[in-house]
Amino acid sequence: MQNGNFKSAMVLGFFIFSGLALLGYLAGSSAIKFKEYERTVVVKGLSEKEYPADIAIWPIHFSAANNDLTQLYESIENDTNEVIVFLKTNGFEAQEINKSAPGGVYDKLVQGYEKTKIEFRYSATQTITVYTSKIETVKTTMNKLAQLGKKGIVFSEQGYRNNTEYLFTRLNEVKPSMIEEATTKAREVAEKFAKDSNSKLGKIKKARQGQFTITNRDKNNPHIKKVRVVSTIEYYLSD
Repeated sequence: MQNGNFKSAMVLGFFIFSGLALLGYLAGSSAIKFKEYERTVVVKGLSEKEYPADIAIWPIHFSAANNDLTQLYESIENDTNEVIVFLKTNGFEAQEINKSAPGGVYDKLVQGYEKTKIEFRYSATQTITVYTSKIETVKTTMNKLAQLGKKGIVFSEQGYRNNTEYLFTRLNEVKPSMIEEATTKAREVAEKFAKDSNSKLGKIKKARQGQFTITNRDKNNPHIKKVRVVSTIEYYLSD
């Protein structure tokens, strides 16, 4: 009786062992196939273009000084009108010209200067900002500001060139073509890698589009913008 039980246990153990071995083989085979299927390559594709800016923000800073406060404000007002007339004469519309309130009046006596050492007690600044899409008109008119200087208008230390800001606002228009170019270049790199490694390029596993960046082409040409995007794509590889 005990001998029969022993044989039955042996048979049962054999089948359990065989089943576990077969299961291990199948699992191992699947893991190998899965691992082979997971062979991938990660590549990057760059698209970089230059576009002209389409908006200019041009602040014009000027100042005046006087010993009489009333005359100071009159001087600032007269200079402001001169600048506005000058801008309109050179092609800017009224809606493109924005006048701010005069800056705070600076009183040198209050600041501790000795009366005998100052020529003008009071000074004030004014800013007129041009917001326009006429990029070339801005650049041309900047070079004519000396005409206002000859009329006695004093431009402040802030200057009028370095503070001018040029914007590129048409990013949504160029995004599709640049993304397409970046993706195409990434695939070209992946195909070459696959060829060099004796593999075949498969489908995309994962793709990530980088942020678009907009910078000046260089410090001397801030009105020309460099737009850049990098796409990162992971492809499957097969033998």
